Amino acid sequence: MTDKTMTPEDVVARLRSGMTLGIGGWGSRRKPMALVRALLRSDVTDLTVVSYGGPDVGLLAAAGKIGRLVTAFVTLDSIPLEPHFRAARQAGAFELSEVDEAMFMWGLQAAANRLPFLPVRAGLGSDVMRVNPELKTVTSPYEDGESFVAMPALRMDAALVHVNRADRLGNGQYLGPDPYFDDLFCEAADSAYVSCEELVADFGTAAPQSLLIKRHAVTGVVATPHGAHFTSCVPDYDRDEAFQKLYATTPWPEFAARFLHGDEKSYQSAVQTWHEENA
Repeated sequence: MTDKTMTPEDVVARLRSGMTLGIGGWGSRRKPMALVRALLRSDVTDLTVVSYGGPDVGLLAAAGKIGRLVTAFVTLDSIPLEPHFRAARQAGAFELSEVDEAMFMWGLQAAANRLPFLPVRAGLGSDVMRVNPELKTVTSPYEDGESFVAMPALRMDAALVHVNRADRLGNGQYLGPDPYFDDLFCEAADSAYVSCEELVADFGTAAPQSLLIKRHAVTGVVATPHGAHFTSCVPDYDRDEAFQKLYATTPWPEFAARFLHGDEKSYQSAVQTWHEENA
């Protein structure tokens, strides 16, 4: 057995400009924000980001780290459209491949199973095919002769995900109501890094289905208490709605100067100070 524990800086040191990077979670829920913030402090750039997008995409877009984005949406949930993503996209800062949510999921499935594509009905008859002219269709070889979208595999060089609990070997547990697709992100990537609220020696009597991520698919484990902030990490904490609103309404240079000028400890301290000032 191997101890896979790392720091956020160790993870980022393994990333390179031009990589395809997957980021787990969903919208503004259980995003590996501490790892994203560490990435912001690096010189890594020109990333192809694959994400059910939230503030992870917004932060990286505002910082000029994205060369291409593959997504089904970019939202803050309670704020429908991520404003920093919108600003960067309107400025033409990166290429965008936008597909249906189900197509995205099957792209992850194809990559996890090392298949070049999977046939899906999602997307047929929609503008998805028009705005993604590189997508192709396939015809069933059986009697039905049905046509499907050939959703290409979303293979990634690396993936970042966040869970509630993990052990040093790379097993990860979610405790909230939804696993999202974090296991598929890990399995679809050449290397996967799991941040967690708590590093545990064992999972006790946890329900087997809560043990979402298996160690064989994990390269590194990072203990980052409150590391999904300001997104939610239920049941450990809900989304920090007040801070998210601040993020969404503050000009990027001002927000970055106040909250992203130092390491993760500095970020958490600055957030606490802001809450105290606005209590």
